[in-house]
Amino acid sequence: MTQDLDPNLLEPPSALQSHLGYRLIAWSKDFARLELPLEPFLMNRQGLPHGGIHATMLDTAMGFSGCYTGDPARQQMALTLSLTVNYLGQANGTKLIAEARRTGGGKSTYFAEGMVWDDNGTLIATGTGVFRLRRDHTK
Repeated sequence: MTQDLDPNLLEPPSALQSHLGYRLIAWSKDFARLELPLEPFLMNRQGLPHGGIHATMLDTAMGFSGCYTGDPARQQMALTLSLTVNYLGQANGTKLIAEARRTGGGKSTYFAEGMVWDDNGTLIATGTGVFRLRRDHTK
């Protein structure tokens, strides 16, 4: 499933995003999708993407899935309260894709689930998280 990304909603990349190279490619209410080209500096000693990369992609995608406002003037932030990652497979492709959905919650806390797979379709990791919305950062 992919949703179109309104380019007006894109924020300047964070320092971490610039360093790692992931891109937000779809974002809508309760949904986010990221892509990350695999580069040598992302690999562990075995030549596989480091598990922290999967966790970062899940955390980021799930965070975005609960922060969509549809209005570039109303930026919403969230803090991760809990993150669980399940490592299921090894990436063999040239990029990683993370998709996340907000699954529930209320005005200040929400729940999300996500998946990471490679561009060959291999499921690499799944995750769940609990996030707190930062109302003081809403513009």
